[in-house]
Amino acid sequence: MSKGIAETANGPEYVLGHSDRELARLKAQAALIDPTTRRFLRAAGITPGMCVLDVGSGAGDVAFLAAELVGDSGSVIGVDRAPAAVTVASARAAARALTNVMFREGDPADMSFDRPFDAVIGRYVLQFQKDPAAVLRRLATHARPGGTIVFHEIDWSGLASIPPVPTFDLCCQWGADAMRLHGTETHMGTKLHSAFVDAGLGSPTMRLEAPVGGMPVTLPWLEIFKELIATLLPEMERLGVATAAQVGLETLVERIGSEAISTTSLIIGHSQIGAWVRRPLASP
Repeated sequence: MSKGIAETANGPEYVLGHSDRELARLKAQAALIDPTTRRFLRAAGITPGMCVLDVGSGAGDVAFLAAELVGDSGSVIGVDRAPAAVTVASARAAARALTNVMFREGDPADMSFDRPFDAVIGRYVLQFQKDPAAVLRRLATHARPGGTIVFHEIDWSGLASIPPVPTFDLCCQWGADAMRLHGTETHMGTKLHSAFVDAGLGSPTMRLEAPVGGMPVTLPWLEIFKELIATLLPEMERLGVATAAQVGLETLVERIGSEAISTTSLIIGHSQIGAWVRRPLASP
């Protein structure tokens, strides 16, 4: 979720940062979310031989997914403004001996490339932008006419527990409040349609998935959720949303799990929403 686009620089600093712990969280998160992103990319038409631009690459996971889909006959360029993210992503690509993916540092909305791309993709990027439609409009210029533009975003309003799990519900509210007060769009998933239309790209095809289950099936997702709350905790305290003592990170998962088991509750994670279009033949 390292989202380096120009509008971010003009607004609040990126709320999740680029610490070692956050980059590690991104990699753990990818293990759970990658299957959903892969389905979105495949449905959007990412196929072997394509040249793909991945914006806001972070630790590189979406670029690696794209590299898998385009194969050796295709190529992927991942771009991020954060040097730490580019360093980590490049090292991971080297460790995997990938020859069809590379990473560059910079703002993809302002960069120039040798050729247009068959697809421009991104995951958890637009929620951090001051004007998502403007960002989409600029990024779309990197796609060839008729090329694919596909983004995967989340919506915090999808979080739920049935019957209610009080500790989980409270943490969801704290996390959403901290993101929103910092300037992040917590409903970007459901706002993708309007962002694409406002960018002049037309109405996108969309899909929604969400992690859902009771205990202990939902435990791996809860561990990732805890790490997200840990990343947000300094901002929660700064904004007066919640204190470290109230959150109780050390026992958070255990308390949520215990409450969920006692009421045989179902826990629903963030709504994962994908949207994609073909770039119009006339520039947006």
